[in-house]
Amino acid sequence: MSILYLLIATGASMLFLALVFIPMEKVFPAKKGQQVFRKNWVLDLCYFLGQYLFWSSLVLWVLNYFNFWLDDLIPQHFRLLIQNQPIWLQSIEVLFVSDFLIYWGHRLQHKVDFLWRFHKVHHSAEQLDWLAAHREHPIDSIYTVGLINLPAVIMGFDLEALAVIVAFRGLWAIYIHSNVRLPIGPLKILIGSPELHHWHHDIERDAGNYANISPIMDKLFGTYTCPPKEPEAFGIKEDFPKNYAGQMLKPLLPELIWRKFIRKCLKKPQLHR
Repeated sequence: MSILYLLIATGASMLFLALVFIPMEKVFPAKKGQQVFRKNWVLDLCYFLGQYLFWSSLVLWVLNYFNFWLDDLIPQHFRLLIQNQPIWLQSIEVLFVSDFLIYWGHRLQHKVDFLWRFHKVHHSAEQLDWLAAHREHPIDSIYTVGLINLPAVIMGFDLEALAVIVAFRGLWAIYIHSNVRLPIGPLKILIGSPELHHWHHDIERDAGNYANISPIMDKLFGTYTCPPKEPEAFGIKEDFPKNYAGQMLKPLLPELIWRKFIRKCLKKPQLHR
């Protein structure tokens, strides 16, 4: 893939998403009065560009390697059995099983401190919209995308079909983070929506709503919540860097080393006479 093609694809993706979601956020706002160029939009733009220009390739490489590694572990007759099913049945199976995995994987990201180190980058956003959906540490992305696509890989979906599923889930993830409130009535028990996921981004670390496409898993395991209003505040209670480099680096370093690094960076150089 040439650099020019990558730049064009990134620009086209940004234009498409902006043309779709900005009008939606203006016509059906969850938080009225929130500006397009709101606080920290440049930081989230850095995440968008980093994801599309660099980190997505890393994630796809890991998935490809993982698929190659699983080839020797998954019996071929099992894959053939799955592949002989109608495509609609395969799709339902993949969505259901991957939602089950991502529910528990996501819940662990909030419970296990090591996983939370990387996942809290995503939750550090204090205002949600379509651009904030891209605020994600690459290590967190590998973990999440791996879990979501594990069932499809095991079932033997080829990478072209898998790419369609990844694209669909990517668009859905952007939608549920967008500053949109489109009440869907009783259907919200079956279909995920921004009004559900916004409560997941409440400032409390364990706010619930861990499921992805459908909230059925939250209903089954007692973590569903959907008050008839928006949360008072998004973000995290922990002290966390406000810049891209800091948010990329801090989760990778032990706290003691991070503090020494910050002190060294903030230390004023002494003038020698």
